[in-house]
Amino acid sequence: MMEFRDRVDAGQQLAEKLAAYRESDAVVLALPRGGVVVGVQVARALHVPLDVIIARKIGHPQAPEYAICAVTESGSLLCNEAERARVDDAWFERAVARERAEARRRREAYQAGRSPTPLAGKIAILVDDGIATGLTMRAAILEVKAQRPREIIIAIPVIPPETATVLRREVAQVITVDIPPVFLGAVGAYYQDFRQVEDEEVMHLLHDDSHVNDEQPVTLAVDGVHLPGMLGVPPDAKGIVLFAHGSGSSRLSPRNNYVARVLRAAGVGTLLFDLLTAEEDRLYEHRFDIPLLTRRLIAATGWLGAQAPAQGRALGYFGASTGSASALEAAAEMGSRISAVVSRGGRPDLALPALPRVTCPVLLIVGGADDVVIDLNRTAYEHLQSPKELLIVPHATHLFEEPGTLEEVARQATDWFTRYL
Repeated sequence: MMEFRDRVDAGQQLAEKLAAYRESDAVVLALPRGGVVVGVQVARALHVPLDVIIARKIGHPQAPEYAICAVTESGSLLCNEAERARVDDAWFERAVARERAEARRRREAYQAGRSPTPLAGKIAILVDDGIATGLTMRAAILEVKAQRPREIIIAIPVIPPETATVLRREVAQVITVDIPPVFLGAVGAYYQDFRQVEDEEVMHLLHDDSHVNDEQPVTLAVDGVHLPGMLGVPPDAKGIVLFAHGSGSSRLSPRNNYVARVLRAAGVGTLLFDLLTAEEDRLYEHRFDIPLLTRRLIAATGWLGAQAPAQGRALGYFGASTGSASALEAAAEMGSRISAVVSRGGRPDLALPALPRVTCPVLLIVGGADDVVIDLNRTAYEHLQSPKELLIVPHATHLFEEPGTLEEVARQATDWFTRYL
């Protein structure tokens, strides 16, 4: 059975199947949310624009995952008529209105004021992370056809053979990585990591599309495992910052990606990578295994130091949540090799014994409404002997979700790294 590590891996494999469309007049149209993670890899590899096409499933009232209809952002409706006839009319009308409104909300949120990419005369490549029944994709096809593209192609990592047959009647091509003879019933069965994708991550990927060439996918062979990552080093970079993510997070963290994007814009390179494999991350205790996370971060630092873009450049760590503890422990072990550390909403208290041995400047950033973590950071601050600062962002909670608070984190982190790298 074909199995993808995650959606990034699926997108990279799918892009290889689409090499003929590199630098063509194609537009990649991804179905949110998971399809956007796949689609951005395809768009990057092909060097073509990325946009979204929004179609919403209407699930059966007793089995929400089973689609009986799909509705698009313009209101087009496609149904399995036999199933539609079995549900209450009043319930159905409410469901259609709700999903139409959600489709419009997503378009507004994802576009952030930008106009949709014109499709007339173009090759439209529709991408998702997988297809089961195909009803939502067929609704998306209706939406795209109304915009008069020259050709429509469906590009999909995995699809049942019977669904592929149906879709081939409606588009020019169906291009896929895998068509299993017996479909397992759920797209997620074909992924090691099929974690839920949030709106925040979709918006980051779409808004970052103008900078698709400033990061490259990498695989870190460290500590006996292979860890996926993204490395971006601007020309004449002042240094490179490695990101140590918190519990349950990954290289796809929208908050860390936002900070990384601001750093790269300021001329600081970034490496975001998964500290745990998908299998390891399924064990909750691994997320708080600071020695394991520290060992991985030190190994990743060694890997980065051997890469050409890092030669002669200073290195720093940005840690979040439990990743802050691993960043500080790693800094203590690496000594002068690490030039600066920034912690966002971190747990540096989990690294107390190592803190007196940290020699580089350390900035601890905490939300003003995150009372418990403020106290933990104050304790850690007292144990640090190197140049240090404790910054409290007013009104911010632990995840810095309040307007302007994450921007303040990025600004302060950028100032710190550009000063000390």
